[in-house]
Order: sequence, then structure tokens, then C-alpha cells
Amino acid sequence: MQTTLKLTAAAAVLLSLGACASKPAPVVEDTTPVEVVDTTPAPTAPVAEEVVQPTGPMAGSLDDFRVNVGERVYYDLNNYRLDADDQEILKRQAAWLSSYPSVRILVAGNCDERGTREYNLALGERRAATVKDYLVSLGVDPSRIDTISYGKERPIAAGSDEQSWALNRNGFTQIVSGTTS
Repeated sequence: MQTTLKLTAAAAVLLSLGACASKPAPVVEDTTPVEVVDTTPAPTAPVAEEVVQPTGPMAGSLDDFRVNVGERVYYDLNNYRLDADDQEILKRQAAWLSSYPSVRILVAGNCDERGTREYNLALGERRAATVKDYLVSLGVDPSRIDTISYGKERPIAAGSDEQSWALNRNGFTQIVSGTTS
């Protein structure tokens, strides 16, 4: 019995070794072409500097004057004195005019609808003269400045209320000639 036991154990060992043994997979050669990738960096095109296009009105133009400088100063009722805000606007006008010496201007004095025609024409003339005198005091050649009074004849705001009247009491600087476009 011992011999049978040994033979059975030997057979079990052989069978288990045979069950664990595996056949290697056959080696199959890959015939697919291989793509070679160049890893050297491609030369870069020179980067063009970004050209910044100016926005807003062209320097020296009528729109430049309107937008960046200001073309009106406003007055109190029955008054032709310039307050601090008006003086700042006129300082910007004088600086702009000194940058563009060929520009000629017309300063118009305007009033609201109250008062007689004659009174408003005289008040408008004083308002226009005040603007001219202040610009001249800042170095603007007086021969470049003409004045006119429109009195109450050219209102910029329609209406018969304090807000409309306040807008209509103004000194308006209009460019007559010499702008860049």
C-alpha cells in the first residue's frame, strides 16, 4: 500500500506540475510602420508688436475739442462772472488752443428766455467778452477770438423751467477754422 501511495503521490505531483506549466505565447513581429516624431521645437515666427489704435476723437479735431476740452461755460442768472469750474474749462481751452495755433474761435454769449431782447443781447455780449478776456489772460492771441451775442435767440434747451434756463445761460466756444479734421 505504501508503494501505491507513493505512486499516487508522484502522479499527483506530475499532474499538478503539468497543470501549472504554460506554453509561452508565440512571438508575432509587428510590421506596422513606426512614425518618428521630431521633438525639436519649430522655429517661431517673430511676434509683431501690437499696434494700439487710438480710441476717441483725433487730436486737434472739432470732436477732440468738444469731448476732451469742453466748449461751454455756464452762468448764474443775470451774471457774467466765471466760477472755478468755468475757469478750469477755459484753462483747458487755452492749453488746447496753444497746441493748435492755427485754430480760430467764435465765443457766443447766450441767455435764457427771461428778460427783454435788448437786455439779453447786452448780457450775452458781456458773457462772451468775459470768456475772451479770460482766454487772452491765459495767453491766447486775441486776434484768434471773435465774439458775438445771441441773447435769448439760440437756446440749447427747450422749456420754461429752471433746468432749461440754467443750460441756456452759457458762453459757447465754437471752432471756426484750423482744426485737423
